[in-house]
Amino acid sequence: MRNSSGAGLMSKWLIIVCVAGGLLSSVQTASAQALADSDAEQIQRGEYLARAGNCMGCHTTRGGEPYAGGRKLDTPFGQFVTPNITPDNETGIGRWNSEDFWQALHYGKSKDGRYLYPAFPYTEYTKVTRPDADAIFAYLRSLPPVVQANPPHKINSPYDNQALLFLWRTRYFNEGVYQPDKSKSDEWNRGNYLVQGLGHCNACHTPRNVWGGSRDDKMSGGKIMGTYWYAPSLVSPLEAGVSEWSIEDIAKLLSTGINGHAVTSGPMATIVRQSLQYLSDYDIRSMAVYLQSLGEKRDSTPRKARTMPEQVRQYIALGQEVYEKHCQDCHGKSGEGVPGIYPPLAGNRSVTMISPLNAIRSVLYGGYPPATAGNPRPYGMPPYQHFIRDPEIAQVVSYIRNAWGNYGSLVSPEDVDNSRGSEF
Repeated sequence: MRNSSGAGLMSKWLIIVCVAGGLLSSVQTASAQALADSDAEQIQRGEYLARAGNCMGCHTTRGGEPYAGGRKLDTPFGQFVTPNITPDNETGIGRWNSEDFWQALHYGKSKDGRYLYPAFPYTEYTKVTRPDADAIFAYLRSLPPVVQANPPHKINSPYDNQALLFLWRTRYFNEGVYQPDKSKSDEWNRGNYLVQGLGHCNACHTPRNVWGGSRDDKMSGGKIMGTYWYAPSLVSPLEAGVSEWSIEDIAKLLSTGINGHAVTSGPMATIVRQSLQYLSDYDIRSMAVYLQSLGEKRDSTPRKARTMPEQVRQYIALGQEVYEKHCQDCHGKSGEGVPGIYPPLAGNRSVTMISPLNAIRSVLYGGYPPATAGNPRPYGMPPYQHFIRDPEIAQVVSYIRNAWGNYGSLVSPEDVDNSRGSEF
């Protein structure tokens, strides 16, 4: 009886242990699954944020492996080469942890503590929150490692001096995560965060001084450093300010590259194609809300008709002949264009901006809106540099900048020659 009773107790004890073990195993499995789901969610979110920041755009050379770096950025201070940010241990960031990555984005310092050059826009990325930075890092860690040792920077002297870079940072770098403006809406704050932080729009749309520092933080436009493109003011109604546009029109331009007012081209078309078209409707709308709030109102004072010297009229008349021969069939006799196909030139701000650089380059190299989900088969303009001489290009750009009520400066053959360079 005693043995029988003992065997029964032992059997019950074993049953309890097995049940408890099963429950513990189930809990552990559920916990592991929850952790895996959490990791997968963070990686997915990081992929979206990396797209919003267009990280691939700079860290991928033409025809190269995504995020493996190697793209060369020419600046007045030398040539910078983007690094490999795949998780390869030897040539990438495989030995980095999330703290190292945060240090690079937020403080502008490499893993070894060296100051990074602001060709990497940490001056804007410092506004990125820690959770967003960690998510981006988790995504980069999930990528397949790519073994690719990229060449070093070629920085001109004396700019290759860390002490000089320290002085630059003291003057031009303001570290700090974005702080929401409680007097503004959630949409406005989200748009501000994306434009000023992850989107780093300041990097192009802000004028720079001879040291490469921002002259202001108003995105008032300027030549993109190291390129032959002009990033228009996002404030001025004479350039790319959108205070008078509807939110829907702004959002459409950001997400598709084209609307009834404008067409993106050059580097901005690349940003739309690689980055903006993939953002959520809420994020695009938030950016539109923020950008609309920046713009100044157009001066409604009528412009006085200009009295042109005879020599100027003759010069513009030569441009009209070029226009009628090469441009009129698409853009119209009065520069009216074709809605949704060929942009109008009459009243087109990209034509009449203070800088004629983008208009010249559009004639030289052609104009190509981005192919996007909202505009999958865009119409483009072929390049004309192969069969129109520089004097004729200067004449036709001068004509379209001053015809149909447009008001712009004249363009010389020297301006055309100085506008040549790599496409991006």
